Amino acid sequence: MSENAPAPNAFSSFRVLQGDASASETEQLFRNMAALFSITSDRCDDQQVAQYDAVLCQLAELVELEARMHVATILSPLDRAPGGVVAMLAHDEIEVARPLLEFSKVLSDDDLIDIVSSASEDHRVAIAGRNAVGERVGDAIVEFGGKPSMDRLVQNETARLGTFALEKIVEKAENDSELAKNLRGRVDIDWGRVGSAIGTAGQRVLDKLSLTARPAKTDAMSSAKAIAYGRLKNRAGFSAQEWRLAWNQVKALADREQIDMRTLARFARFGYGHHVASSLTMMLNVPAEVLLKWLSTQDYVAVTISLRAMGMDPELVGPVFSALPWRDAPTKQDIDQVLQRFEALSSDEARGIFRLWRAHAFRKRPQSDNAVA
Repeated sequence: MSENAPAPNAFSSFRVLQGDASASETEQLFRNMAALFSITSDRCDDQQVAQYDAVLCQLAELVELEARMHVATILSPLDRAPGGVVAMLAHDEIEVARPLLEFSKVLSDDDLIDIVSSASEDHRVAIAGRNAVGERVGDAIVEFGGKPSMDRLVQNETARLGTFALEKIVEKAENDSELAKNLRGRVDIDWGRVGSAIGTAGQRVLDKLSLTARPAKTDAMSSAKAIAYGRLKNRAGFSAQEWRLAWNQVKALADREQIDMRTLARFARFGYGHHVASSLTMMLNVPAEVLLKWLSTQDYVAVTISLRAMGMDPELVGPVFSALPWRDAPTKQDIDQVLQRFEALSSDEARGIFRLWRAHAFRKRPQSDNAVA
């Protein structure tokens, strides 16, 4: 078999997949495959995950609610899970979706925002209770959600509330005593800064709710500083924890063939640096340790050549370069020099250099994927 030929699906001979099985056999296979994946997920390569994903998606359409609930519960705590079936079950009825919406690290902010905007209020309530709800997700909950999801979002002390969300919440809190009470419990929010950002009407409501007059607490300031640090961490350097999370989320998007220039541009726009790095690794088809070495050694030349070789739009180069989790954040002068080098280098030259690197400098090592992720 040629090197580039697709591998046969290890599960293609199952009678269930050929339509020759009872409902109980189909359900049992669905449960068993999910259980098997859960205990082998850390040893599965991308091709094996794709095979699991294809079969689990096929079976999910054939089984009843209880079986889908069971499998969603199995997949929800996994760091690496098949992206297609996770997305399918996360959009399912709330009884199925809830454990994934509350706990799955495989679902990216974009996945969650899509569900917030298109699914039920129960789905939004589940998402609002997640650990460390991102600011963009919180904005979407406030925009599309009702009182239950907004209440839970405000009660969730790990949820990051941005100016857009706070302005809407404060507006509603004027006539909602429960929401106002929950806002007063958010000691991590700097209400002085919020008041200056949300305008005269919002400031009036804050005064009415006695939020601006509340003295700052030491633990509250520490929490606020932690949140501010979290927003800047992609620009401050590489984090192994953030890398692992981003790597598995990007892998899940790749399972659904959703890693492309548009996705990369969105990650860069919102400052998802580790997601940008993970996406580049997959789009360039290089071992992850190669890209991480470039970041740790501030190898601007290698990254510039790679971006030119992959045909990146010049307007995207600056945002991508700035978003990447370098050891030390690039200066404006660094970025300007990168853009000049990018423009001076032809696509053919870059592709030629990159081919030489691929042939000699960074041949893929066995199990590199698991070692890094």
